Amino acid sequence: MPQPGTAAQTTSWGRHAGLVRGALERLRAQRVLPRLWERDGSLWSAEPSVQAAIRNRLGWLSIAGVMSQQAEALRRLAQELREAGFTHALLLGMGGSALFPEVCRKTFGVAPSHPDLTVLDTSDPTAIRAHSRHPLKHLCVIASSKSGTTSETAALAAYFYDLFKQGGLDAGAHCLAITDAGTPLERQAKTLRFRRVFAHGPGTGAEVGGRFSALTYFGLAPAALIGVDVARLLARADAMFRRCSPEAPPEDNPAAELGAALGALAQAGVDKLTLLCAPELAGFGAWVEQLIAENLGKQGKGIVPILGEPVRGPSAYAADRVFIALDLAARPDPELEVAAQALRTAGHPVVRSQWRDPYDVGGEAAKWFVATAITGHLMGINAFDEPNVKESKDRTKALLEQYARERRFPEEAPACSDVQVEVYGAAEAAAAGSLAQCLGVFFQRRRPADYVALLSFLPRTEGLDRAAVILRERIAARSGAATMLGFGPRYLHSTGQLYKGGPDGGLFLLLTADERDDLAIPGEPHTFGVLKRAQAVGDFEAMRQRGRRILRLHLRGDLGRAMRHLARALDEALRAPS
Repeated sequence: MPQPGTAAQTTSWGRHAGLVRGALERLRAQRVLPRLWERDGSLWSAEPSVQAAIRNRLGWLSIAGVMSQQAEALRRLAQELREAGFTHALLLGMGGSALFPEVCRKTFGVAPSHPDLTVLDTSDPTAIRAHSRHPLKHLCVIASSKSGTTSETAALAAYFYDLFKQGGLDAGAHCLAITDAGTPLERQAKTLRFRRVFAHGPGTGAEVGGRFSALTYFGLAPAALIGVDVARLLARADAMFRRCSPEAPPEDNPAAELGAALGALAQAGVDKLTLLCAPELAGFGAWVEQLIAENLGKQGKGIVPILGEPVRGPSAYAADRVFIALDLAARPDPELEVAAQALRTAGHPVVRSQWRDPYDVGGEAAKWFVATAITGHLMGINAFDEPNVKESKDRTKALLEQYARERRFPEEAPACSDVQVEVYGAAEAAAAGSLAQCLGVFFQRRRPADYVALLSFLPRTEGLDRAAVILRERIAARSGAATMLGFGPRYLHSTGQLYKGGPDGGLFLLLTADERDDLAIPGEPHTFGVLKRAQAVGDFEAMRQRGRRILRLHLRGDLGRAMRHLARALDEALRAPS
């Protein structure tokens, strides 16, 4: 039974039970839990300098107590914004600076009379323009970046600040910032007289890495704005941290069991963590996706988080899956329960987590923090760095500099093309006569355990987003492969680390199109559309340099029609004999 204040976790490891018991015994023999709480960086690296850097990122172990002292101030901030007449807030951030606020918005909704919150984590002109239509008088924006240099956040903050000024408003009074002390964002926010600046600094007890920042100002300030009781959420986190402390035997410690299982299973080839979420908890699934992909996808190793796939029958899944089923105990999802039971009966490893209410999100975040750290240790991975994230950023920067000089991007001849789709990156398919044949040659490179990832840099409209979801479902149904779906540039701050730093286990289809209705970025020589194009091409080139199997599919003309054309070509390609 769970201890008071924590969600219930039940597990079924099937034929892998002995493997999990062995991993738990290793944790005990190596004193992993006591060493974690002692902030012993040698759990993840033998290098003294790396160990010191890791210790500086483990503030999340005591974060609940530190941030509980700020709960009342955050409640007063929410009241201040309501009294100022704000009815909507836009969170401008990427990755770890944006995902937990999105979790809270989707899980809790918005309390009466509180501002609504939307996460804007994109450089897509279509999405930015859509969210610029809120009445400016009642809109506030929150620029959130741990480094204070995130390109998307900086561009969005400049855009909205300028928009407020053009509207004759006191722009600074409509802006808040969340960052680390001493960053360019902190300096800029103070210079521009933002309404509030939250800065985590040395000695605050909140020194954490970006992916572990959910229970700091990055997650809690936006949560407070929509009426979440931050003190209550932190109390749940504190209860789970105590339940996962070294005093608890590993077999009675939910984070230890989860971390031991994920590490042991991944090393045995069960490396696809498949998240089955009740609709109201789907946001938490996206947060776990980033935590797992970015912390553990490196050094040619990794766990592949699969989120949002249609549920299949147990026999349709390969033996490389471990399933996490999330729902609320008060409103259990009957379809999820049926699916979880069928998977258990078939022998698949399954973890069932039932939250008593939405506030268990605090405890579950704490549990996954500890579990991820343990998994990294067992896999021989430093879970606290991101060695490959910078690759795409550097390529994006170089492309933007070239564009500033030449007003164009470097040109490459497509491997094959038709009226609606140009294909780049398939040298072996250059002789193919049609789009379907080109795709067929590409998919012949798929191995049985490979996943397929669809990465869309198309305009963020409801119709095109839905078309990408349908395309992913068709690929899954016709290929039988595990599938992933990411929207750029969002995925660059999440699964992008796994794609480049993890094992060569994926086939990637990256979708681009020309921008037809662009937006200027104040103070920059390039537009949002140019930034997005540089991010797409930069990641494509970074993946190609690493030898990843990737195609860039550039859509032309009517994009809805081009997507349907691509879907038909994929159907034909996947029906072809391999």
